[in-house]
Amino acid sequence: MSQPVTNGRIYSRIAGTGSCLPDKVVTNDDLSKIVDTSDEWIRTRTGIRERRIAGEGETSASLGHLAALRALEAAGVAPSELDMIVVGTTTPDLVFPSTACLIQAKLGAEGCMALDVNAACSGFVFALSVADKFIRTGDARTVLVVGAETLTRITDWSDRTTCVLFGDGAGAVVLKADATTGILSTHLHADGSKKELLWNPVGVSSGFKPEEPNNGSRILMKGNDVFKYAVKALDAVVDEALSANQLDKTDLDWLVPHQANLRIIEATAKRLDMSMEQVVVTVDRTGNTSSASVPIALDEAVRDGRIQRDQLVLLEAFGGGFTWGSVLLRF
Repeated sequence: MSQPVTNGRIYSRIAGTGSCLPDKVVTNDDLSKIVDTSDEWIRTRTGIRERRIAGEGETSASLGHLAALRALEAAGVAPSELDMIVVGTTTPDLVFPSTACLIQAKLGAEGCMALDVNAACSGFVFALSVADKFIRTGDARTVLVVGAETLTRITDWSDRTTCVLFGDGAGAVVLKADATTGILSTHLHADGSKKELLWNPVGVSSGFKPEEPNNGSRILMKGNDVFKYAVKALDAVVDEALSANQLDKTDLDWLVPHQANLRIIEATAKRLDMSMEQVVVTVDRTGNTSSASVPIALDEAVRDGRIQRDQLVLLEAFGGGFTWGSVLLRF
């Protein structure tokens, strides 16, 4: 662990980004062969055209490891320099050890702190906030934050309302302590009373169901209710971020939203009076990759040159729990 930083205010600045998607592509037409659906039905309701599916031997940890390597390379940081690894995931490889520990071992970064954060689709935003707090307090200087998911492993492929939505992948960022600027603020919320609107009904202490496929593990969702709640919650958390920093929505350069549904993304952009050209969208090609969606989208926009240094970027996500949050940063 690095020695605490004591000279002045410290920010967490993104030094590098990375992502990894499985090779296997499943299109809407592919899905129409196994459930009663169509490309038009899926596209008009979600904006999704295709998604990536993890193959044999690919796991949340292996995808997260490759995304982490690319982020570390972009940041010019060696694994031995890491003070902390935080992984947002709701599909860990194992009950324990954590996916963060598995990625740590693959990187050869033994000794640094490593932990998972489970906030469903908000996992990366929550993990980023945890890392930011450690850097701000001086308990870490260099932190790897990963969002990694293999949601298709708990997808019910007979349920046409949910199987069309999800995909697999991982994204990562390297945060470094910076005396100038970086993450300006993070804002996190949850409402467990709404759990049955979007949830997985089985677990370790509540009991698996060995007589059912995947031991009964599957994603259950009341789509219309989730849509209404998500739009309202994201509106509030976006306003909260701007108000906390005494900024106006016109100050924003980029919105990097959770990639769940194009209609939710468009509703948030409209609320911010932002052109869709200022919004990073990957949901059409990746589907909903849960906690991996925000870092995957961020990495794409950084690597293709859209997001530039010193621009004001808003990250936001909403997921099962319910959980939701935002991160406002000066890239």
